[in-house]
Formats: sequence, structure tokens, C-alpha cells
Amino acid sequence: MSNSPDTHSKLIGYLLWLFGFTGSHRFYYGKPISGTIWFFTLGLFFIGWIIDLFLIPSMDDEADLRYRSGALDYSVAWILLTFLGVFGVHRMYMGKWLTGILYLLTGGLFLLGVLYDFWTLNAQISERNGPQRL
Repeated sequence: MSNSPDTHSKLIGYLLWLFGFTGSHRFYYGKPISGTIWFFTLGLFFIGWIIDLFLIPSMDDEADLRYRSGALDYSVAWILLTFLGVFGVHRMYMGKWLTGILYLLTGGLFLLGVLYDFWTLNAQISERNGPQRL
């Protein structure tokens, strides 16, 4: 294991895996394409979902290497997005108050904004957390 900061949590990964047939754990670990495939195929007809039970540790390690640590916690933001995304709470947590309020008033921009955030939340947090580490 490298000395990179632990940006993502295996515990959160496994909790999201419980809903993994929707792709939520794959989105969490920065895999939006396969997350979308899992969403539309129920975790590749549940087979991919079961296999992912064993792949979560490596997905967690990859995410730790890929994303920047900092003041914003990925796990907190992902829990807020997953359960309160239509209310924009995750955006408010990131300091994006205007879009957070807009999400609150429009049901997450009619759910399209929530879908966009599932695809891009890790990158948004990484950008907010500052310059790339060496």
C-alpha cells in the first residue's frame, strides 16, 4: 500500500454496495460508466454486483490514488448526494450555495443535476480540495 491519503472509505463502499445493483458504489469510486451500466442492468444482472463484493478493496485503493484529500470529505459528500441529492445538501456542503439552493427549489434540477453529480462528484471534490499532490 502506498502512502497516499485515504480519500474514500471501504466501509462506505460496502454500504453503497448494498445498493450496488444501482451502481452507487461504482459511482462512489469514480467509475461512472460502469456505474451507469450497473444502474440499467441491475449490476450486470446481479452477477457483476456479486463480483464487486471482492473488488471493492482494489477500487478503494485506486480512488485513494486518483483523488485529492483535503477539507472536503468524499464519504460525507457521497452520503449527502445519495440520500439528499434532490435537496442540494451535498452542494451546500461543498460551498456551492447557489446551486444547492437551486437544487432545493427544483428537485435537484429535475433529477438531471443529481445524475450529473453522480458522474462528477469525485472530480468536483478533488478540485475543491486544492492543487494536485505530488
